[in-house]
Amino acid sequence: MKQAYEKVCAVIDAERDWAILQSQAIVRIPSVNPKFQIADGLNREADVQAYLAGLLEEIGLSTERYDVFPGRPNLIASLAGEDETSLMLNGHIDVVPAGDAGTWSMPPFSGDIAKGCLWGRGATDMKSGVIAMIAALRAVLRAGYRPRGRVDVHSVVDEEAGGFGAIHAAANFPKCRAGIITETTYGNILPAEGGLEWVRVVIPGRAAHSAWRYTSLYPLAEAPSRTPGVSAVDLGARFLIALGELERDWAMTKSHPLLPPGMNTLHAGVIRAGAFAGPNGVPTMMENPAITPDCCAIDIDLKFLPNEKSADVRTEFEAFVNRFAQNYAWLRDHPPKVIWELGGLHFEPMNTPVEHPLVQSLVSGRKALGLDVDITGFIAVSDAAHYAAHGIPCVIYGCSGNNAHGIDEYVTLESITETTKVLAYSIMKWCGIHGI
Repeated sequence: MKQAYEKVCAVIDAERDWAILQSQAIVRIPSVNPKFQIADGLNREADVQAYLAGLLEEIGLSTERYDVFPGRPNLIASLAGEDETSLMLNGHIDVVPAGDAGTWSMPPFSGDIAKGCLWGRGATDMKSGVIAMIAALRAVLRAGYRPRGRVDVHSVVDEEAGGFGAIHAAANFPKCRAGIITETTYGNILPAEGGLEWVRVVIPGRAAHSAWRYTSLYPLAEAPSRTPGVSAVDLGARFLIALGELERDWAMTKSHPLLPPGMNTLHAGVIRAGAFAGPNGVPTMMENPAITPDCCAIDIDLKFLPNEKSADVRTEFEAFVNRFAQNYAWLRDHPPKVIWELGGLHFEPMNTPVEHPLVQSLVSGRKALGLDVDITGFIAVSDAAHYAAHGIPCVIYGCSGNNAHGIDEYVTLESITETTKVLAYSIMKWCGIHGI
């Protein structure tokens, strides 16, 4: 293994510019997720996939492209081998909008190289990671070796909007025994990430003319002509206070060894209140403060830990909402509604053991290069969740850069080479190799 790996690294060093130039090439093909921005020339996911298909076919993989959404294809490539040590390499090619190009130091889709970095939208999130995994497999093959295990490459769309590309790929193609997602990790090895739910809590009230509000605040006799309203805004404000207490309680009582304390947050990111709720719980009238609001819809980004189960978290959260409602006579008779999977979004947690052989193959790969080893957890979510949901142990490992989703996004050139070498080691160690 040592001699073979040295030969592979020699190929990577000799052809260092290959991965850099390919990363530059696909950054220059704008592939903004059209769910965020539709613009002529910016939604070219299909062109990126066609370009990558050419690279993969050139090194001997079979490829297939199919639309997850109209005009938005996944690319699935495969190098035949044994199932027992099969490996899936995953990356996404959709990017978020660049915003005002005038605020960037250089055009956001220029792919310019300066100061030892490649600049542009998608450079670090995560087109360089996609190229690094292809470059690693290419180097193994060009060094005269072939993985014994099957290697599948999943280049997917829509990760930035919920991961529906990976959801489809994970459900509809043969399972590999393990997978690496090449999101940016700054050289850290991430075998764990928490789960994520988008959940809406709809607090009901009773609509009335705002002139009668005083009758709901003071002990006055109720009459049919002036039935007091029940403000869903008032109740929603109290719910937010209770939600904050639950968030602090979860931070103090739950933990995972690879994640920082308190990352399991309950973030109320969208609040819409008004009158006359529609079927989705959102008020249809939000412009008239003369109406006592009869619904308050609070959308929550709920993160939970890798060692928790979604079903248990949902049960616990619903019990919390029920306890809150018991404090108010109105809500006891008109309980809040809890709506899960807003926009179809749901991320299962990933909790691959640190001692798993795939994790250790990345550890050994970094050690072989004399690099530090830091095993930690991912504080956000990734497509790893959708493969973990199908029982595929995964780990996240990728390049180093900065300003993902921000202005002046970049990836360091050195990290592209380093990541390629570590991924090559992991492929050889996990899959095994034989001479071509």
